[in-house]
Amino acid sequence: MRLSLKLNGLWRRGRLVITAMVGTLLLALALQVSAQTAPAVDPTKLSFEERLHNARIFLRDNPISPPDTASPRATLESFRFIMAAASQIWLEVLEEYESSDSSFLTEEQKDQILLVQALLRKAARTMDLSGIPETSRLRASTELVLQLQEIMDRIPPLDFNEIPGETAGTFRTPHKGDNMPETWTLPGTSLKLVRQTGGERAGHYLFSRETVSRIPIDYALMSELPLRADRGEDLYSYYIYSPGGLIAPRWYNILRDGPEWLNDRLGSQAYWQWLAFFILVFTYLFGGGLYMRYKRRRAVSISERTRVLRALSSPIAMILSALLFRYLCEDQINISGTLLQVVGTICTAIVWVSAAWLVYRSFEVLFVWCIQSPTAPTSTLDASLLRTGFRLLSMGVSMLVLGYGATRIGIPVYGVVAGLGVGGLAIALAAQPTIENLIGGVILYADKMVRVGEFCQFDGLAGTVEVIGIRSTRIRAMDRTLITIANADLAKRKIVNYHYRDKHQFRHKIGLRYETEPATIRAIIDSITAYLETHPQVTAPPLRVRLISFDDFAQTIDVYTYVTASGLDEFTAIQQEMLLTIRDIISQHGSDFAFPSSTVYLGRDSGMPEAQLEDHSASSV
Repeated sequence: MRLSLKLNGLWRRGRLVITAMVGTLLLALALQVSAQTAPAVDPTKLSFEERLHNARIFLRDNPISPPDTASPRATLESFRFIMAAASQIWLEVLEEYESSDSSFLTEEQKDQILLVQALLRKAARTMDLSGIPETSRLRASTELVLQLQEIMDRIPPLDFNEIPGETAGTFRTPHKGDNMPETWTLPGTSLKLVRQTGGERAGHYLFSRETVSRIPIDYALMSELPLRADRGEDLYSYYIYSPGGLIAPRWYNILRDGPEWLNDRLGSQAYWQWLAFFILVFTYLFGGGLYMRYKRRRAVSISERTRVLRALSSPIAMILSALLFRYLCEDQINISGTLLQVVGTICTAIVWVSAAWLVYRSFEVLFVWCIQSPTAPTSTLDASLLRTGFRLLSMGVSMLVLGYGATRIGIPVYGVVAGLGVGGLAIALAAQPTIENLIGGVILYADKMVRVGEFCQFDGLAGTVEVIGIRSTRIRAMDRTLITIANADLAKRKIVNYHYRDKHQFRHKIGLRYETEPATIRAIIDSITAYLETHPQVTAPPLRVRLISFDDFAQTIDVYTYVTASGLDEFTAIQQEMLLTIRDIISQHGSDFAFPSSTVYLGRDSGMPEAQLEDHSASSV
C-alpha cells in the first residue's frame, strides 16, 4: 500500500517536470519566431517628439515607474518627458473644469489629478532633496520641479545628442570605459547634475543639493524673461497663488474677481494668502487662550482615574490642532516657499512633542488602571514599585518618540547622542547623584527595608512612608510635617521598621502602696497571671508577673509578656483593655497605686523585749 502511494507521488512529480520542460521549450520557440518576424526598433533613432509621445503613453499607463537617471542625458530627458506629460494632463483637466458648471471635480478628473501628483513626485526623484527637512519635502519638491520646468522653458533649447550618456528609457548604467563625468552642468546655467556616491541612488545622476537650493533664486531671476518653449499657463504661478492644490475651488473666483490688491504679491504669497494666514494664526491663539482659561476654571476631580484621563485631552488637542493648522495652510490657503517650510517644521515639532507627552500620559493611565483593577496586587510596595517602573518606562519611550520626531525635522539626534563622547562622560558624572539615588531606591525595594504605608524610625525621626520615588522618599512625621530624604541616604541609615513586628511587647511596672500587705500582693500577682494566661492575644512564654523592688514610694510589680496584633492600632486597643482589667484586679483586692508622698510618724521605737535584753546582757558579760 505504501509502495503504491510512493509510486503515484513520483509519477505526479515527474509529470509536472515534463510539462514545465515542454512549456519552456514552446515559449523559447515562440520568442525566437517573434524575434525573427518582428523588426527591432532602436529608440535612439526616434525623434524627440516621437519619444516624447511614447513616454507620455508609458507614463500614463505606469506612473509609478522610476525615472531613468543612469546618465546626465537620461536624467534630463526623464525630467522633460515626465513634466511634459504632467503639464499636458494638468492643463486638460483645468480647462475642462473651468469650462464646466460643476462645483466639484468628477471622479475621472480626480483620478487625472492623482496621476499628475504621482508624475510630479516622480520628477522630484531626479533631484537631491537631502537639504530639505523631511517634514516639508513632499510639498517643497512639487514647487521645485515646477520652478525648474519654468527655468528650462526660458533657457536656450538643449541638444540632447551632446549630453553624455544614453537616452532615457534604456536604464543602462555607465561602465568603466564610458568615461562619464562626475559632474555635468547645463550650458549657460548653474544647474548641475552630480553622480551620487552613496546611498541607494549611488551611481545615478541627480540635480545636486546646491542646485536644488538655488532653484527658487534662479526662478526669481528668470521669471521675467520671455518663454522659449511656451507650454500655456505658468503652472507654478497658478499653483502657489491659488488655493486648494492643483485645481483651485470655485470660491477662488470671488478673490480673483475682487479687489486687485488681494491678488498682488509680496514675497512668495499673494496678499489674500498673507491675510488668511494671519487670521488663522490669530484664531488659533485666541482659541488656545480660551482653552487654557477653561482648564484653569474646571473643577479638579477627586477620582485619580478621571484626572489622568482628562490629562490626555491636552496632548490630543495639540496634535489635532497642529494637523488641522497645517492642512489649512498647505491645502486651502496654499502657502509656499520659506513660510511653507517654517510652518511644516513647527507643526511637525508640535505634533511629535505632543505625541511624546501623550505617550507619557498614556502610561500613567495604564498604571492607574493596573492599580485600581480588582485583580491588581493590593500591596502598597507593589503599587509604588509599579509607579516607579511605569515612570521610567514612559520617560524612556517618550524620549525615543521625541528623538524620532527631531529627526523628522532635520535634527540628527541619534548622531548627536552617538557622538557625545567626552560630553556624555561629563553628563554621566554630573548625573551620578541621581543614579545613586535611583539605585538606592532599588535597594529599598529589593531588601524590603520600608514600604509605602509603614511606620518607621530613623535617626530620631519617625513617621509613615508615603511615597518611594525615583530620587527620594517622602515620610509623613508624627506632627504631620513631610520629611523628604534621598534614597541613597535612607538606604545607608539605621531604620527601625515597626510594621514587621510579629509580636508587640507588653511590659509595665505597677507601683502598689506600702500599706498593701504581702498576702494581698501575692493575691494580686496570682490574679494578674491568671488573667494574662487566659487572654487570647497574649503569648506565653514569656509571661512574668513579679515583685521586683521596693522603691521610694511603691512596691513595684513588673508585668512582662507579648501580645499578637496585626498593627499598632490594634495593639494599643488591646493594651488599653488589659491595663484597665489590671486596675480592676488591684481595686478588687483592696489596694491602690502608689504616688509620691511624705508620711510623718509620731512615736518611738519600742525596743527589744526584756527577756531578750537580759539574755543579751548576760552573753555580753
